[in-house]
Amino acid sequence: MIEIKDLVKVYGDKRAVNGISFTVEDGEVLGFLGPNGAGKSTTMNILTGYLSSTSGSVKVNGFDILENPEEAKKCIGYLPELPPLYMDMTVLEYLNFICDLKKVPKVERKMQLAKILSMVKITDVAERLIGNLSKGYKQRVGIAQALVGNPSILILDEPTVGLDPNQILEIRKLVKGLAKNHTVIISSHILSEIQAMCDRVVIINHGRVAAVDTITDLSKKLSGKSKLLLSFKGPLKEVVNSIRTIPGIIDVKPRMSDDSGIHELEIMLDPTLGSDLRANIFYNMAKGGWPILEFRSLDPTLEEVFLSITSH
Repeated sequence: MIEIKDLVKVYGDKRAVNGISFTVEDGEVLGFLGPNGAGKSTTMNILTGYLSSTSGSVKVNGFDILENPEEAKKCIGYLPELPPLYMDMTVLEYLNFICDLKKVPKVERKMQLAKILSMVKITDVAERLIGNLSKGYKQRVGIAQALVGNPSILILDEPTVGLDPNQILEIRKLVKGLAKNHTVIISSHILSEIQAMCDRVVIINHGRVAAVDTITDLSKKLSGKSKLLLSFKGPLKEVVNSIRTIPGIIDVKPRMSDDSGIHELEIMLDPTLGSDLRANIFYNMAKGGWPILEFRSLDPTLEEVFLSITSH
């Protein structure tokens, strides 16, 4: 677990970080977000031990990053935005070098590196020069070096930046796999990736924590109500009246209709109810014999949440 408490970092007369506090639970995938200049990079550098804080504390698995830096850093694998790769080394030479830096016992290296190479799918390029690899493979090598030493916590800064859509999907799948055995913190400006990979997000702005919650709950708080979009074929008035009878439905508003009898409804749910009404709506539509063509949430996206929080 990571515990950040009242973190402050001052540069001259500027407070880059101004009293940030949050925790990261074991096994969690946390998205760490903020606009440029919000203090995100400074916080990440303090968390990984690259910078010292002016005041406040960071504890990693119970070890203070300033008082017990070696023990705390052993728990962390870090992928910076620009992976620290040596282009004239082969992948295997580089990872052995990282093993030296992290003091991995030589008797464990062969088995550990074989496992890491397989996990990040770079076994086939192990003997190639890093400088000759594609951007996607270089990113995988960067993740591999973060895994050396078997840290319990992975901190990934912009893990998908500069990758093509296929490579992004591969890295996303890899991170999800790593999350089964590691606590993961991901910092990224690609909000769709955070939404796809993370359980919870911390949004900072002007050096302070602006929001900490699950993406779903942040969306609900922003909208004030949970909304669903229902597209169906059938009698509009009859369907609207039928859905309104379901307990927990606040309102039903028609959005669009066409000549073929296809309609769209915006359904507002009671946010205090705490239960999922989608099954009730589905069975209601099935009972009436009205085919559903589309059924999805209309809650704000993470991008909309982020812009709303950081623009104030």
